[in-house]
Amino acid sequence: MSDGTAQLINYVVWAISIGIFGWLIIDALRIETTYDRDLLVSSREGEIEKEIQAEHHDTPQGV
Repeated sequence: MSDGTAQLINYVVWAISIGIFGWLIIDALRIETTYDRDLLVSSREGEIEKEIQAEHHDTPQGV
């Protein structure tokens, strides 16, 4: 493997790493703004799933 190929692989891996980090930050912000903090730190099993199901049942069909 030449130095140029190794350098290219290095840049590609760094770009993928930065992309994953950006996705994690965006996802964390989306979760933080979507759900109440008390819900996120609760220890009750299935509480978030119940809230999601309740939101889907409150939304009229076809919307």
